[in-house]
Amino acid sequence: MRHGDKINNLSRTKAHRDALMSNMAAQLIRHKRIVTTLAKARALRTYVEPLITKTKKAVSKEETMHQHRVVFSYLNNKAAVKELFTVVGPKVLSRPGGYTRIIKLGTRLGDNAETALIELVDFNEVYTNAAPEAATAAKKTRRSRGKAGRKEEGGVNTAPQQGPADAE
Repeated sequence: MRHGDKINNLSRTKAHRDALMSNMAAQLIRHKRIVTTLAKARALRTYVEPLITKTKKAVSKEETMHQHRVVFSYLNNKAAVKELFTVVGPKVLSRPGGYTRIIKLGTRLGDNAETALIELVDFNEVYTNAAPEAATAAKKTRRSRGKAGRKEEGGVNTAPQQGPADAE
């Protein structure tokens, strides 16, 4: 039985798995996308998304330093921590979650393992440049906005419109 066993061990010991996730997370942060097996990509998503969330929690200088130390304890890579807090963090500031995307690529030729591309969502130029005005037009929320988000019916402009002939 596997009651309460939610972690995918990836056929590794805890120390080996921690080292693997740390290295893969550092490479994902530095290169913005990596190709790996599907099982490792899914495990990496649960490992790296809380680290990205920690970049948004810093309000004061002391909290920022604390979050740097917490993230460094997971990554053990100074360059990746700096990249995370200076480049990735400010770019994902408005995103409420879901910082990574997993795209299945098919099977690997040598051992028939399912491969996948895991990438940081905000750093894919193909998707982000396709509709820049749509992303900035309206802030998305899951909750109802109430009266503030709806148009007021009494605010209709009733002034006569000037056409090209009336402009003179």
